[in-house]
Amino acid sequence: MQNRNLKIRVFSSFAVIGLSFAPMLACAKTIMIVGDSLSAGYGIQPQQGWVHLLQKRLDQQYPKAHKVVNASVSGETTSGALARLPKLLQTHRPHVVVIELGGNDGLRGQPPQMMQKNLAQLIQKSQQAKAEVILFGMKIPPNYGTAYSKAFENSYKTVSQHYKVKLLPFFLEGVAGKKDLIQSDQIHPNAKAQPMLLNNAYPYIKGAL
Repeated sequence: MQNRNLKIRVFSSFAVIGLSFAPMLACAKTIMIVGDSLSAGYGIQPQQGWVHLLQKRLDQQYPKAHKVVNASVSGETTSGALARLPKLLQTHRPHVVVIELGGNDGLRGQPPQMMQKNLAQLIQKSQQAKAEVILFGMKIPPNYGTAYSKAFENSYKTVSQHYKVKLLPFFLEGVAGKKDLIQSDQIHPNAKAQPMLLNNAYPYIKGAL
């Protein structure tokens, strides 16, 4: 009889432990970053990049709960990402997809309408895979002309409103144009800028969790 009661107590203890971990396991999410060199960590050590810093912050606030997958590629365009996305979604099955793209489209002078169409498809495919989408907006240097710059920026607003996704208006806010935060190529943020990029992105990502 004592053995039986002991077994019941042991079983009950494990059941309670299991229940206590159940909410943590249930809310665990995979966040996939689909970006270009800004998220791939061009010119800096991988552990200095904002995506790596994101995983560290999540681990601090939600120990072992959330996983960050960095699917970013330096030089990536919206067209290139669109070709890669189906396999990425199938492989990682993310709960949240962060789209940080468009800068290379703009620098290459591609039509904003084409970029907007690609962004729309990236969002659609991610939503069809049951992922929540966050869109990071970008701005183009003024030497591309006012009309082009405005059309470029409006592309993000248009698709975010149409597909009802959260939009970070300008990912490089507080970093762009600051010489002490940009690498010698005058394009890419340096290691010092990465915590600032994380601070720009984090409220949107945390909100999706």
